[in-house]
Amino acid sequence: MNTSTLAPSTQDIRALRVSGSRLWQSLMDLAKIGGTEKGGVCRLALTELDGQGRDLFSQWAREAGCTIRVDAIGNIFARRAGADNTLPPVMTGSHIDTQPTGGKFDGNYGVLAGIEVLRTLNDAGVRTLAPLEVVVWTNEEGSRFVPVMMGSGVFVGAFTLEHALAQQDTEGVSVRDALKQIGYAGPLEAAHPVGAYFEAHIEQGPVLENHEKVIGVVQAALGQRWYDVTVQGMEAHAGPTPMELRKDALLASSALIAEVNRIAVDRKPHARGTVGFMEVFPNSRNVIPGRVKFSVDLRAPGDAQLTEMDAAIRAACERVAAENGVKIEIEQVVYFPPQPFNPKLVEAVRTNATDLGYSTMDCVSGAGHDAVYVARVAPAAMIFVPCADGISHNEIEDAEPEHLEAGCNVLLRAMLDSAGIAQ
Repeated sequence: MNTSTLAPSTQDIRALRVSGSRLWQSLMDLAKIGGTEKGGVCRLALTELDGQGRDLFSQWAREAGCTIRVDAIGNIFARRAGADNTLPPVMTGSHIDTQPTGGKFDGNYGVLAGIEVLRTLNDAGVRTLAPLEVVVWTNEEGSRFVPVMMGSGVFVGAFTLEHALAQQDTEGVSVRDALKQIGYAGPLEAAHPVGAYFEAHIEQGPVLENHEKVIGVVQAALGQRWYDVTVQGMEAHAGPTPMELRKDALLASSALIAEVNRIAVDRKPHARGTVGFMEVFPNSRNVIPGRVKFSVDLRAPGDAQLTEMDAAIRAACERVAAENGVKIEIEQVVYFPPQPFNPKLVEAVRTNATDLGYSTMDCVSGAGHDAVYVARVAPAAMIFVPCADGISHNEIEDAEPEHLEAGCNVLLRAMLDSAGIAQ
Protein backbone atom coordinates (compact mmCIF):
# COMPACT_ATOMS: atom_id res chain seq x y z
CA MET A 1 0.00 0.00 0.00
CA ASN A 2 1.24 3.52 -0.84
CA THR A 3 2.40 5.18 2.36
CA SER A 4 2.73 8.69 0.95
CA THR A 5 1.41 11.42 3.24
CA LEU A 6 0.47 13.64 0.30
CA ALA A 7 -3.15 13.15 -0.67
CA PRO A 8 -3.67 13.06 -4.44
CA SER A 9 -5.50 16.00 -5.99
CA THR A 10 -9.00 15.75 -7.43
CA GLN A 11 -7.47 15.95 -10.88
CA ASP A 12 -5.10 13.09 -10.09
CA ILE A 13 -7.97 10.97 -8.79
CA ARG A 14 -10.03 11.54 -11.95
CA ALA A 15 -7.00 10.41 -13.95
CA LEU A 16 -6.77 7.09 -12.07
CA ARG A 17 -6.97 3.95 -14.18
CA VAL A 18 -6.86 0.31 -13.14
CA SER A 19 -4.21 -2.09 -14.37
CA GLY A 20 -5.90 -4.22 -17.01
CA SER A 21 -2.95 -6.61 -17.17
CA ARG A 22 -3.02 -7.16 -13.41
CA LEU A 23 -6.78 -7.77 -13.48
CA TRP A 24 -6.39 -10.25 -16.32
CA GLN A 25 -3.59 -12.11 -14.53
CA SER A 26 -5.71 -12.39 -11.38
CA LEU A 27 -8.54 -13.89 -13.43
CA MET A 28 -6.17 -16.39 -15.02
CA ASP A 29 -4.63 -17.31 -11.64
CA LEU A 30 -8.03 -17.92 -10.05
CA ALA A 31 -9.11 -19.94 -13.11
CA LYS A 32 -6.32 -22.45 -12.44
CA ILE A 33 -8.30 -23.63 -9.39
CA GLY A 34 -10.74 -26.09 -10.91
CA GLY A 35 -9.46 -25.48 -14.43
CA THR A 36 -10.74 -27.91 -17.08
CA GLU A 37 -9.07 -29.38 -20.17
CA LYS A 38 -11.27 -27.24 -22.44
CA GLY A 39 -10.12 -24.04 -20.76
CA GLY A 40 -13.09 -23.57 -18.47
CA VAL A 41 -13.57 -23.91 -14.72
CA CYS A 42 -15.44 -26.42 -12.56
CA ARG A 43 -15.47 -25.03 -9.03
CA LEU A 44 -18.78 -25.97 -7.45
CA ALA A 45 -19.98 -24.16 -4.35
CA LEU A 46 -18.45 -25.21 -1.03
CA THR A 47 -16.26 -27.95 -2.50
CA GLU A 48 -12.59 -28.22 -1.65
CA LEU A 49 -11.80 -26.30 -4.84
CA ASP A 50 -14.18 -23.53 -3.83
CA GLY A 51 -12.37 -23.40 -0.49
CA GLN A 52 -9.06 -22.98 -2.32
CA GLY A 53 -10.52 -20.17 -4.41
CA ARG A 54 -11.82 -18.48 -1.28
CA ASP A 55 -8.40 -18.81 0.35
CA LEU A 56 -6.74 -17.15 -2.64
CA PHE A 57 -9.26 -14.29 -2.61
CA SER A 58 -8.75 -13.80 1.11
CA GLN A 59 -4.97 -13.77 0.65
CA TRP A 60 -5.21 -11.10 -2.05
CA ALA A 61 -7.62 -9.03 0.05
CA ARG A 62 -5.33 -9.10 3.08
CA GLU A 63 -2.38 -8.12 0.89
CA ALA A 64 -4.50 -5.15 -0.22
CA GLY A 65 -4.85 -4.10 3.42
CA CYS A 66 -8.32 -5.47 4.07
CA THR A 67 -9.80 -7.08 7.14
CA ILE A 68 -11.81 -10.25 6.46
CA ARG A 69 -15.15 -11.22 7.93
CA VAL A 70 -17.14 -14.36 7.13
CA ASP A 71 -20.81 -14.65 8.05
CA ALA A 72 -22.84 -17.73 8.93
CA ILE A 73 -23.73 -18.61 5.33
CA GLY A 74 -20.09 -18.23 4.26
CA ASN A 75 -20.25 -14.85 2.54
CA ILE A 76 -16.78 -13.23 2.66
CA PHE A 77 -16.54 -9.48 3.25
CA ALA A 78 -13.14 -7.88 2.66
CA ARG A 79 -13.13 -4.34 4.08
CA ARG A 80 -10.78 -1.50 3.26
CA ALA A 81 -11.12 1.06 6.04
CA GLY A 82 -12.31 4.58 5.28
CA ALA A 83 -11.72 7.86 7.05
CA ASP A 84 -15.14 7.53 8.67
CA ASN A 85 -15.85 3.89 9.42
CA THR A 86 -19.21 4.72 10.98
CA LEU A 87 -20.48 5.20 7.41
CA PRO A 88 -22.00 2.16 5.68
CA PRO A 89 -19.55 0.62 3.22
CA VAL A 90 -19.66 1.02 -0.53
CA MET A 91 -19.62 -2.57 -1.71
CA THR A 92 -18.82 -4.47 -4.86
CA GLY A 93 -18.45 -8.15 -5.60
CA SER A 94 -20.07 -11.24 -7.05
CA HIS A 95 -19.33 -14.98 -6.73
CA ILE A 96 -16.52 -17.41 -7.50
CA ASP A 97 -18.50 -20.67 -7.57
CA THR A 98 -19.10 -21.94 -11.11
CA GLN A 99 -21.28 -24.22 -13.17
CA PRO A 100 -19.92 -27.75 -13.75
CA THR A 101 -18.83 -26.60 -17.20
CA GLY A 102 -18.30 -22.95 -16.29
CA GLY A 103 -15.95 -20.28 -17.57
CA LYS A 104 -13.29 -17.97 -16.21
CA PHE A 105 -15.35 -14.78 -16.04
CA ASP A 106 -18.91 -15.36 -14.80
CA GLY A 107 -18.92 -14.05 -11.23
CA ASN A 108 -15.14 -14.14 -10.98
CA TYR A 109 -14.82 -10.89 -12.91
CA GLY A 110 -17.02 -8.98 -10.45
CA VAL A 111 -15.00 -10.19 -7.47
CA LEU A 112 -11.57 -9.55 -8.97
CA ALA A 113 -12.59 -6.21 -10.45
CA GLY A 114 -13.28 -5.23 -6.83
CA ILE A 115 -9.81 -6.37 -5.76
CA GLU A 116 -8.29 -4.43 -8.64
CA VAL A 117 -10.12 -1.27 -7.54
CA LEU A 118 -8.58 -1.61 -4.07
CA ARG A 119 -5.10 -2.25 -5.48
CA THR A 120 -5.40 0.82 -7.71
CA LEU A 121 -6.42 3.02 -4.78
CA ASN A 122 -3.54 1.66 -2.72
CA ASP A 123 -1.06 2.37 -5.51
CA ALA A 124 -2.26 5.98 -5.69
CA GLY A 125 -2.51 6.52 -1.93
CA VAL A 126 -6.23 7.36 -2.14
CA ARG A 127 -8.23 7.17 1.07
CA THR A 128 -12.01 7.09 0.79
CA LEU A 129 -14.38 8.70 3.24
CA ALA A 130 -16.62 5.64 3.61
CA PRO A 131 -15.10 2.16 3.87
CA LEU A 132 -15.06 -0.08 0.80
CA GLU A 133 -15.94 -3.77 0.76
CA VAL A 134 -15.46 -6.55 -1.74
CA VAL A 135 -17.82 -9.45 -1.14
CA VAL A 136 -17.80 -13.06 -2.31
CA TRP A 137 -21.37 -14.34 -2.14
CA THR A 138 -21.95 -18.03 -1.40
CA ASN A 139 -23.54 -20.41 -3.92
CA GLU A 140 -24.78 -17.95 -6.50
CA GLU A 141 -24.98 -20.58 -9.23
CA GLY A 142 -27.15 -23.10 -7.41
CA SER A 143 -25.43 -25.98 -9.20
CA ARG A 144 -24.67 -27.98 -6.08
CA PHE A 145 -27.23 -26.55 -3.67
CA VAL A 146 -30.56 -24.80 -4.19
CA PRO A 147 -31.77 -22.13 -4.00
CA VAL A 148 -29.62 -20.05 -6.33
CA MET A 149 -28.12 -16.79 -5.05
CA MET A 150 -28.09 -18.37 -1.62
CA GLY A 151 -25.59 -16.11 0.17
CA SER A 152 -27.09 -12.82 -0.96
CA GLY A 153 -30.58 -14.21 -0.38
CA VAL A 154 -29.79 -14.94 3.26
CA PHE A 155 -28.07 -11.56 3.61
CA VAL A 156 -31.22 -9.66 2.59
CA GLY A 157 -33.69 -12.00 4.32
CA ALA A 158 -35.21 -13.51 1.16
CA PHE A 159 -35.08 -16.81 3.02
CA THR A 160 -33.80 -17.87 6.42
CA LEU A 161 -30.31 -18.94 7.36
CA GLU A 162 -31.60 -22.22 8.77
CA HIS A 163 -33.40 -23.04 5.53
CA ALA A 164 -30.21 -22.44 3.54
CA LEU A 165 -27.94 -24.37 5.91
CA ALA A 166 -30.25 -27.39 5.80
CA GLN A 167 -30.13 -27.77 2.00
CA GLN A 168 -28.37 -30.89 0.71
CA ASP A 169 -26.55 -31.83 -2.46
CA THR A 170 -27.18 -35.05 -4.40
CA GLU A 171 -24.80 -36.91 -2.05
CA GLY A 172 -26.70 -35.81 1.06
CA VAL A 173 -24.09 -33.27 2.21
CA SER A 174 -25.71 -30.22 3.79
CA VAL A 175 -24.65 -26.61 3.30
CA ARG A 176 -23.92 -26.47 7.04
CA ASP A 177 -21.51 -29.42 6.86
CA ALA A 178 -19.91 -28.26 3.61
CA LEU A 179 -19.14 -24.83 5.10
CA LYS A 180 -17.47 -26.48 8.08
CA GLN A 181 -15.47 -28.84 5.86
CA ILE A 182 -13.85 -25.99 3.94
CA GLY A 183 -13.46 -23.71 6.97
CA TYR A 184 -15.94 -21.00 5.97
CA ALA A 185 -18.70 -21.35 8.54
CA GLY A 186 -18.71 -17.91 10.13
CA PRO A 187 -20.50 -16.66 13.24
CA LEU A 188 -24.16 -15.75 13.36
CA GLU A 189 -24.56 -12.01 13.13
CA ALA A 190 -26.94 -9.47 11.67
CA ALA A 191 -26.42 -8.26 8.10
CA HIS A 192 -24.74 -4.87 8.09
CA PRO A 193 -26.03 -1.77 6.30
CA VAL A 194 -24.82 -1.09 2.76
CA GLY A 195 -24.28 2.44 1.46
CA ALA A 196 -24.17 1.37 -2.19
CA TYR A 197 -23.53 -1.84 -4.12
CA PHE A 198 -22.05 -2.17 -7.60
CA GLU A 199 -21.61 -5.46 -9.44
CA ALA A 200 -19.49 -5.73 -12.58
CA HIS A 201 -20.34 -8.70 -14.79
CA ILE A 202 -20.00 -10.08 -18.26
CA GLU A 203 -23.32 -9.64 -20.04
CA GLN A 204 -23.88 -13.40 -20.61
CA GLY A 205 -25.75 -12.49 -23.77
CA PRO A 206 -24.95 -11.15 -27.28
CA VAL A 207 -26.54 -7.68 -27.19
CA LEU A 208 -23.52 -5.50 -26.36
CA GLU A 209 -21.29 -7.34 -28.82
CA ASN A 210 -23.91 -7.15 -31.58
CA HIS A 211 -24.28 -3.41 -31.04
CA GLU A 212 -20.51 -2.92 -30.68
CA LYS A 213 -20.87 -1.27 -27.26
CA VAL A 214 -18.37 -1.56 -24.43
CA ILE A 215 -20.44 -0.78 -21.33
CA GLY A 216 -23.97 -1.97 -20.61
CA VAL A 217 -25.82 0.43 -18.30
CA VAL A 218 -28.17 -2.01 -16.58
CA GLN A 219 -31.57 -0.52 -15.84
CA ALA A 220 -33.19 -3.49 -14.14
CA ALA A 221 -33.28 -7.25 -13.82
CA LEU A 222 -36.13 -9.02 -15.55
CA GLY A 223 -38.88 -10.46 -13.42
CA GLN A 224 -39.40 -14.18 -13.82
CA ARG A 225 -42.35 -16.55 -13.66
CA TRP A 226 -41.62 -20.26 -14.07
CA TYR A 227 -44.33 -22.87 -14.60
CA ASP A 228 -44.74 -26.62 -14.76
CA VAL A 229 -47.28 -27.59 -17.43
CA THR A 230 -48.91 -31.02 -17.78
CA VAL A 231 -50.88 -31.90 -20.90
CA GLN A 232 -53.03 -35.02 -20.52
CA GLY A 233 -54.31 -36.66 -23.67
CA MET A 234 -54.69 -40.35 -24.51
CA GLU A 235 -52.16 -42.89 -25.76
CA ALA A 236 -53.26 -44.72 -28.89
CA HIS A 237 -51.79 -46.70 -31.76
CA ALA A 238 -50.20 -44.44 -34.36
CA GLY A 239 -51.52 -46.51 -37.27
CA PRO A 240 -55.21 -47.31 -36.69
CA THR A 241 -56.17 -43.99 -35.03
CA PRO A 242 -57.46 -41.35 -37.50
CA MET A 243 -56.05 -37.84 -37.14
CA GLU A 244 -59.40 -36.28 -36.27
CA LEU A 245 -60.01 -38.74 -33.41
CA ARG A 246 -56.72 -38.31 -31.64
CA LYS A 247 -56.05 -36.69 -28.26
CA ASP A 248 -52.38 -36.01 -28.96
CA ALA A 249 -50.73 -34.46 -25.90
CA LEU A 250 -47.55 -33.64 -27.83
CA LEU A 251 -49.42 -31.88 -30.61
CA ALA A 252 -51.22 -29.74 -28.02
CA SER A 253 -47.91 -29.08 -26.28
CA SER A 254 -46.36 -27.96 -29.55
CA ALA A 255 -49.13 -25.41 -29.99
CA LEU A 256 -48.52 -24.13 -26.46
CA ILE A 257 -44.79 -23.86 -27.04
CA ALA A 258 -45.49 -21.70 -30.08
CA GLU A 259 -47.72 -19.56 -27.85
CA VAL A 260 -44.91 -19.11 -25.33
CA ASN A 261 -42.73 -17.76 -28.12
CA ARG A 262 -45.49 -15.50 -29.49
CA ILE A 263 -46.29 -14.06 -26.03
CA ALA A 264 -42.68 -12.93 -25.66
CA VAL A 265 -42.18 -11.72 -29.24
CA ASP A 266 -45.33 -9.58 -28.99
CA ARG A 267 -43.71 -7.77 -26.05
CA LYS A 268 -40.22 -7.17 -27.40
CA PRO A 269 -37.52 -6.01 -26.96
CA HIS A 270 -37.11 -7.19 -23.36
CA ALA A 271 -39.73 -9.92 -22.79
CA ARG A 272 -38.54 -13.53 -22.89
CA GLY A 273 -40.33 -16.85 -23.28
CA THR A 274 -38.61 -20.24 -23.09
CA VAL A 275 -39.47 -23.94 -22.89
CA GLY A 276 -36.32 -25.72 -21.79
CA PHE A 277 -37.53 -29.05 -20.39
CA MET A 278 -39.93 -31.63 -21.81
CA GLU A 279 -40.93 -35.14 -20.80
CA VAL A 280 -43.07 -37.22 -23.20
CA PHE A 281 -45.01 -40.33 -22.17
CA PRO A 282 -44.85 -43.10 -23.24
CA ASN A 283 -42.16 -41.79 -25.63
CA SER A 284 -42.59 -44.62 -28.09
CA ARG A 285 -42.14 -44.35 -31.84
CA ASN A 286 -45.56 -45.70 -32.84
CA VAL A 287 -47.70 -44.50 -29.93
CA ILE A 288 -49.58 -41.20 -29.89
CA PRO A 289 -48.25 -39.34 -26.83
CA GLY A 290 -50.74 -39.46 -23.98
CA ARG A 291 -49.02 -37.14 -21.52
CA VAL A 292 -46.43 -34.38 -21.79
CA LYS A 293 -44.82 -32.37 -19.03
CA PHE A 294 -42.76 -29.28 -19.82
CA SER A 295 -41.44 -26.10 -18.29
CA VAL A 296 -42.30 -22.52 -19.20
CA ASP A 297 -40.04 -19.58 -18.33
CA LEU A 298 -41.51 -16.10 -18.83
CA ARG A 299 -39.51 -12.92 -18.14
CA ALA A 300 -40.23 -9.20 -18.45
CA PRO A 301 -38.83 -5.91 -17.08
CA GLY A 302 -42.09 -4.76 -15.50
CA ASP A 303 -44.50 -6.55 -13.16
CA ALA A 304 -47.56 -5.34 -15.10
CA GLN A 305 -46.15 -6.84 -18.29
CA LEU A 306 -45.22 -10.07 -16.51
CA THR A 307 -48.76 -10.33 -15.09
CA GLU A 308 -50.13 -9.75 -18.59
CA MET A 309 -47.95 -12.58 -19.90
CA ASP A 310 -49.20 -14.82 -17.10
CA ALA A 311 -52.79 -14.17 -18.15
CA ALA A 312 -51.87 -14.82 -21.79
CA ILE A 313 -50.29 -18.23 -21.17
CA ARG A 314 -53.21 -19.31 -19.00
CA ALA A 315 -55.69 -18.25 -21.69
CA ALA A 316 -53.63 -20.13 -24.27
CA CYS A 317 -53.81 -23.26 -22.11
CA GLU A 318 -57.60 -23.09 -22.03
CA ARG A 319 -57.86 -22.50 -25.79
CA VAL A 320 -55.39 -25.22 -26.79
CA ALA A 321 -57.04 -27.73 -24.43
CA ALA A 322 -60.44 -27.11 -26.01
CA GLU A 323 -59.08 -27.27 -29.57
CA ASN A 324 -57.24 -30.56 -28.99
CA GLY A 325 -59.58 -32.39 -26.62
CA VAL A 326 -56.95 -32.63 -23.89
CA LYS A 327 -56.65 -31.50 -20.28
CA ILE A 328 -53.95 -28.95 -19.42
CA GLU A 329 -52.75 -28.07 -15.93
CA ILE A 330 -50.37 -25.13 -15.35
CA GLU A 331 -48.69 -24.45 -12.01
CA GLN A 332 -46.47 -21.48 -11.22
CA VAL A 333 -43.40 -22.76 -9.34
CA VAL A 334 -41.09 -19.69 -9.24
CA TYR A 335 -41.72 -15.96 -9.07
CA PHE A 336 -38.98 -13.34 -8.99
CA PRO A 337 -40.40 -9.82 -9.19
CA PRO A 338 -38.72 -7.41 -11.60
CA GLN A 339 -36.01 -5.46 -9.83
CA PRO A 340 -35.15 -1.93 -10.99
CA PHE A 341 -31.73 -0.66 -10.00
CA ASN A 342 -31.12 2.62 -8.17
CA PRO A 343 -31.47 5.53 -10.64
CA LYS A 344 -28.67 7.56 -9.06
CA LEU A 345 -26.20 4.67 -9.23
CA VAL A 346 -27.32 3.73 -12.75
CA GLU A 347 -26.67 7.31 -13.84
CA ALA A 348 -23.24 7.20 -12.16
CA VAL A 349 -22.37 4.18 -14.30
CA ARG A 350 -23.51 5.92 -17.47
CA THR A 351 -21.87 9.26 -16.71
CA ASN A 352 -18.52 7.78 -15.74
CA ALA A 353 -18.45 5.43 -18.72
CA THR A 354 -19.12 8.35 -21.08
CA ASP A 355 -16.53 10.52 -19.32
CA LEU A 356 -13.97 7.75 -19.76
CA GLY A 357 -14.71 7.61 -23.47
CA TYR A 358 -16.45 4.24 -23.55
CA SER A 359 -19.48 3.54 -25.74
CA THR A 360 -22.62 2.65 -23.76
CA MET A 361 -26.13 1.36 -24.17
CA ASP A 362 -28.99 0.90 -21.76
CA CYS A 363 -29.89 -2.74 -21.19
CA VAL A 364 -31.60 -5.12 -18.80
CA SER A 365 -30.32 -8.23 -17.05
CA GLY A 366 -32.11 -11.33 -18.22
CA ALA A 367 -30.31 -13.48 -15.65
CA GLY A 368 -30.43 -13.43 -11.88
CA HIS A 369 -27.48 -11.89 -10.03
CA ASP A 370 -26.65 -11.21 -6.40
CA ALA A 371 -27.24 -7.51 -7.13
CA VAL A 372 -30.92 -8.32 -7.65
CA TYR A 373 -31.25 -9.39 -4.02
CA VAL A 374 -29.03 -6.62 -2.65
CA ALA A 375 -31.18 -4.05 -4.48
CA ARG A 376 -34.05 -4.99 -2.15
CA VAL A 377 -32.25 -3.50 0.85
CA ALA A 378 -29.71 -1.01 -0.54
CA PRO A 379 -28.99 1.18 -3.57
CA ALA A 380 -27.53 -1.11 -6.23
CA ALA A 381 -26.44 -1.07 -9.87
CA MET A 382 -24.67 -3.32 -12.37
CA ILE A 383 -22.02 -2.76 -15.01
CA PHE A 384 -22.06 -5.10 -18.02
CA VAL A 385 -19.23 -5.75 -20.46
CA PRO A 386 -19.44 -7.91 -23.60
CA CYS A 387 -18.59 -11.59 -23.73
CA ALA A 388 -17.62 -13.42 -26.90
CA ASP A 389 -20.68 -14.49 -28.91
CA GLY A 390 -22.80 -13.97 -25.79
CA ILE A 391 -21.68 -17.38 -24.50
CA SER A 392 -21.66 -18.06 -20.75
CA HIS A 393 -22.11 -21.06 -18.44
CA ASN A 394 -19.77 -22.75 -20.90
CA GLU A 395 -16.08 -23.65 -20.84
CA ILE A 396 -15.42 -21.52 -23.93
CA GLU A 397 -16.79 -18.38 -22.21
CA ASP A 398 -14.47 -15.51 -23.14
CA ALA A 399 -14.09 -11.73 -22.90
CA GLU A 400 -11.70 -9.14 -24.28
CA PRO A 401 -9.11 -7.88 -21.75
CA GLU A 402 -9.73 -4.27 -22.79
CA HIS A 403 -13.46 -4.63 -22.13
CA LEU A 404 -12.82 -6.08 -18.68
CA GLU A 405 -10.45 -3.21 -17.98
CA ALA A 406 -13.04 -0.69 -19.16
CA GLY A 407 -15.73 -2.08 -16.88
CA CYS A 408 -13.30 -2.03 -13.96
CA ASN A 409 -12.45 1.61 -14.64
CA VAL A 410 -16.14 2.48 -14.56
CA LEU A 411 -16.47 0.52 -11.31
CA LEU A 412 -13.56 2.46 -9.80
CA ARG A 413 -15.11 5.80 -10.68
CA ALA A 414 -18.60 4.84 -9.50
CA MET A 415 -17.37 3.52 -6.16
CA LEU A 416 -15.32 6.67 -5.55
CA ASP A 417 -18.36 8.82 -6.34
CA SER A 418 -20.40 6.94 -3.73
CA ALA A 419 -17.71 6.60 -1.06
CA GLY A 420 -16.24 10.11 -1.30
CA ILE A 421 -12.59 11.05 -0.94
CA ALA A 422 -11.04 11.86 2.45
CA GLN A 423 -9.35 15.26 2.55
